[in-house]
Amino acid sequence: MTGAERAILVVSHTGRRDSIDAAVSVIEELSAGGATPVLRRDEWDDIAAACVLPQNTLILGEDVDAADLELVIVLGGDGTILRAAELVRGCTAPLLGVNLGHVGFLAESERDDLAEAVRRAIDGDYLVEERMTLAVRVKLDNEVVYETWALNEATVEKASRERMLEVVIEVDGRPLSAFGCDGVVVSTPTGSTAYNFSAGGPIVWPTVEAITLVPLSAHALFARPLVVGPESSLAIEVIARNQGSGVLWADGRRAHELAPGARVVVRRSTVPVRLARLHQGPFTDRLVHKFHLPVDGWRGPSGRD
Repeated sequence: MTGAERAILVVSHTGRRDSIDAAVSVIEELSAGGATPVLRRDEWDDIAAACVLPQNTLILGEDVDAADLELVIVLGGDGTILRAAELVRGCTAPLLGVNLGHVGFLAESERDDLAEAVRRAIDGDYLVEERMTLAVRVKLDNEVVYETWALNEATVEKASRERMLEVVIEVDGRPLSAFGCDGVVVSTPTGSTAYNFSAGGPIVWPTVEAITLVPLSAHALFARPLVVGPESSLAIEVIARNQGSGVLWADGRRAHELAPGARVVVRRSTVPVRLARLHQGPFTDRLVHKFHLPVDGWRGPSGRD
């Protein structure tokens, strides 16, 4: 593959016209600014059908490797950012997300700031923040049968609506509790505002290194959300007497069927996801903005609290 001068991957949701328009704008600005726009083959086909791409636009995996990317500009919500994270897993290129009208927490800028975000990307005017990810392993009869990773969460869920999933929860090699449930969510701080939040788990500030576990509709006296340290290991064992199978989901994108007796082990991964940040505002402000939280009546600190 050929080398590329300042190769920047653009990832978008090409099933939406507004996303294609945003991608075209970004590609043209990157090319005009001296960078090399890069697209996946399928997105190149979709966008090229709508406009004439700059001649220096390259195709990921054909003209340039993921390892040679300087940056990834992601146009869309959290789902698009999770897809982009898969594309550059293990590479150094950070992800710069631009929100196109979703609630997503991973995006750094809003659509109105698109031109400014691209300018700063070309100038290298951003900070890189590393986010913890999860390493997920499935074992059956003491053999590893599947491995994956997650930025937001790994979930073990029942595969059938009619049947409850029976599990045993383990923390650091010791059994904690067994119960029937709809599933279990294991989340990073980044994912604490996603499925974990919807399931009643705590919001964890990104600067806190921790792993959370939240049972889903558990039939048990002790089935509260748990927060453990980043070096802890969590395991969910699917009790062998389950009449049906379960399913493991990683970030809601990658699935693996779990047979009765399967054991899912979740630990901190050694490979983080790198996010490009244009703003260094408090996470509290991000929560207020994204969830439209009421703060009327706040008077603010007076002197030293």
